[in-house]
Amino acid sequence: MRTLQLYRILDSESNAMFDDLTRLAAAICESPISLISLVDQDRQWFLSRVGLDVPQTPRDISFCAHAINQNDVFVVEDASLDPRFATNPLVTSEPRIRFYAGAPLVMANGSSLGTLCVIDHKSRHLTGMQLEALKTLRAAVVTQLELRRALEDLRSLAQLIPMCAWCRSVQNAEGRWLSPHDYVAETGLVTHGMCPDCSAQLNK
Repeated sequence: MRTLQLYRILDSESNAMFDDLTRLAAAICESPISLISLVDQDRQWFLSRVGLDVPQTPRDISFCAHAINQNDVFVVEDASLDPRFATNPLVTSEPRIRFYAGAPLVMANGSSLGTLCVIDHKSRHLTGMQLEALKTLRAAVVTQLELRRALEDLRSLAQLIPMCAWCRSVQNAEGRWLSPHDYVAETGLVTHGMCPDCSAQLNK
């Protein structure tokens, strides 16, 4: 889960933007439970949740751990009849999942961090419009995660180079103050490539 660690979001505070998207997914899909789930090595942690009190569950009983291995929305219409989930404690006891639909959160590097999912206590299916809406909302979640990471990266960068707290100009080695764009263009220190270690980790 190296990619998940790069986003520095596990166990973070509640975020209104993510909560709005989760509530919208629940409303559109007419589901009592909706989650933004991030799947770590041993657990799934809920970045945002509607209709569920617990903040996380073990990965080995997680529906989302199955969903992140798919390219499309992963749908289980009746978990009690599915041999993969029939004896799952999330099915046999609270919250007594019957229906599950999870759209994987596929990031820029191709890794799936988790899902935007909707859950019901009764077996059912989603309409074509609801499935498309879930995919659209999933894309919005991914965009917010990428923006959040970019902002955190900028904050880290700001601690490494002299930057004006007011106008955000950056001071170069000669003492001249430049816009961030001009500073990058002049120094050529920032790229969008990937170091060999990260490339090796992602290709394992």
